[in-house]
Amino acid sequence: MTPLDALRERVLTANCDLVRHGLVLFTWGNASAVDRDAGVMVIKPSGVDYQHLRPEHLVAIRLADGAVIPAAAGQATLAPSSDTPTHLELYRAWPSIGGIVHTHSEYATSVAQAGLPIPALGTTHADYFAGDIPCTRPLTAQEIEDGYEVSTGAVIIERFAADRLDPLSIPGALISQHAPFAWGATVEKAVYHAVVMERLARMLVHTRTLAPTAISVPRYLLDKHYQRKHGPAAYYGQKRP
Repeated sequence: MTPLDALRERVLTANCDLVRHGLVLFTWGNASAVDRDAGVMVIKPSGVDYQHLRPEHLVAIRLADGAVIPAAAGQATLAPSSDTPTHLELYRAWPSIGGIVHTHSEYATSVAQAGLPIPALGTTHADYFAGDIPCTRPLTAQEIEDGYEVSTGAVIIERFAADRLDPLSIPGALISQHAPFAWGATVEKAVYHAVVMERLARMLVHTRTLAPTAISVPRYLLDKHYQRKHGPAAYYGQKRP
């Protein structure tokens, strides 16, 4: 199996995991992964039902110029996801990430449609995100006209730059009036973060229903929970020999 074939297999599994975790309906989402050494991204084809996906359907794209790499002889080259330009923008801006997931999961999308962030209200949030999950500003009419999907990536990058956020410490964002994106060092971690973000959004709705004035967890408690899993002296889980 070639490295590209292996990457296609991983991206196929990631896309199917979105269905397994209940994050997508019909064709409402996509996952991608990148091979930095080869300069190639692999992403779900546009509008293809998940139950019909096969490894050879996954579309390979050059990071440098966004050109589709033709499929092997005897295989059809499918059109890539319409969100491909967004994925490319994020990969180009953040060399540390290796996988991206976009869904329209119910609760995270509801919060995005409200134009709100997901604040860190408790330690469950702090275990995976080192602060609030931001919501971008709405796109302008001109940005949508000039290049909707590119602009979607640009407003995520803009928000992270303005707030000096580390994309690996805050591995996701909400697009105002749209839906969530999540990412990680690998596509498997991107799926994991998408699942966590959906659950955090659900917990936010429930918490604010019970206590509309609930405030964010204190920074010292947030840092403790995040660092014990992800910091240089992390002690959660088992030590590998």
